[in-house]
Amino acid sequence: MEFTEKTDGSGLRFAIVASRYNEFVTSRLVRGAITALTESGVAEADVDIYWCPGALEIPALAEHVARVGRPNGLRYHGIVCVGCVIRGETDHYTFVAGECMRGVAELARRAEVGVGNAVLTVETLDQAMERAGAGQPGEAGFGATNKGWEAARAAVIMANFLKHTA
Repeated sequence: MEFTEKTDGSGLRFAIVASRYNEFVTSRLVRGAITALTESGVAEADVDIYWCPGALEIPALAEHVARVGRPNGLRYHGIVCVGCVIRGETDHYTFVAGECMRGVAELARRAEVGVGNAVLTVETLDQAMERAGAGQPGEAGFGATNKGWEAARAAVIMANFLKHTA
């Protein structure tokens, strides 16, 4: 039997957990994630956004959201993690990027919800802006250049796999 990717998010609920640090980048990634979710059939009312201070806090908040769900008690089918860590002159980048990625990967393995990872770990601001997407949602090519869009699409696919193979 072959299981194929399903990109239909109708009836599914998603959380976006985003870092406010480098918000000029992460806000574009969040817009990309919302665009991908709605293009997949997820109702806007079924998408919640949780902002946290920085990338290091993303895994803890995402794990909490996966476990607890929405304020009304409904569980999420998927979570999209959004952040941006830009290398600086100190080792801080290495520790923040590594711990954030490790935490998001652990969440993807344990949480039993689809997880999309749009935490950028880049060398320069130019690289971050390139991965945050050219143009605006709805413009040609937007999804192809926005890592938030890509991560949300992956979360929908994984949510469908987990929902239908449970």
